[in-house]
Amino acid sequence: MSKNIAVSPHSLNKDATYTLGRTSHETNRLIEQSRIYGESTKRLCQQAGIAEGMHVLEIGSGAGDVALMLVDLVGETGQVVGVDINPIILESARKRIQDLGLNNIEFRAGDAREIIFEEKFDAIVGRFVLMYMSDPTDALAQLISHLKPGGIVAFQEPEYTLYPAFRHPDTPLINQLISWILDVFQHSGAHLNAGFGLYQIFIDAGLPAPEMHLQSPIGAEENWAGYRYMTTIFESLLPLIEEYRLATSEQVDINTLSERLRMEVLKAKRPFYLPLHVTAHARKTPCRLG
Repeated sequence: MSKNIAVSPHSLNKDATYTLGRTSHETNRLIEQSRIYGESTKRLCQQAGIAEGMHVLEIGSGAGDVALMLVDLVGETGQVVGVDINPIILESARKRIQDLGLNNIEFRAGDAREIIFEEKFDAIVGRFVLMYMSDPTDALAQLISHLKPGGIVAFQEPEYTLYPAFRHPDTPLINQLISWILDVFQHSGAHLNAGFGLYQIFIDAGLPAPEMHLQSPIGAEENWAGYRYMTTIFESLLPLIEEYRLATSEQVDINTLSERLRMEVLKAKRPFYLPLHVTAHARKTPCRLG
């Protein structure tokens, strides 16, 4: 049995509940997420060495934003295969690539740990996906079996264990939002420490020590997009927040959340942090004989 990062008791036998839901709103949130986190994902892939002509497997494609970024890196001579367990959201992803006239992106519905691929890949990329898997180490070990020797492994995962450090007496709304986020992810069985856990996940999956970076979108200006993005997060989280009886829709008050958050930041003169994330990349070492 493979070693693993610390996990919630709920996630020992099955994957975590996808806390953000499978609605059409969630599709739009994922597109907005890419506007916030897209540059850091692109930087990760460039630093990892993903380049023109490569054949890349992307895990957890969602609405297709990471795949679209990857196709820019691999160019017309490269190819991207995206996988997502939700076939409905892939309809949106396929529509987007069709509208753009791209023919070197393919999306497959299913569990990436179970799909059989005919060819080996030059790279595997995932953003915010291992955190939901019951055993991220075992999942990564299975995924890298689809890599060529020397192939690139690049993942980006959130790190929620640091979030409580941003609580402050002058920001009661932010403090409450942080508590709700931590509670809903804990109840769902997701790995709150998936970001820092990437180091152990890579090592225990048989990869070399990864190069890692900790990053977070942060802002305090009046028109910062982070206020609206946090609201979209809570629009997706709200069904589970209510199901787990953490709060009511009236308490969350989605319709005024963005403005209340903005006003609190401006009054407190304290920048607001969106969920931190860790990027990690390494290369699969060739098998040694003997």
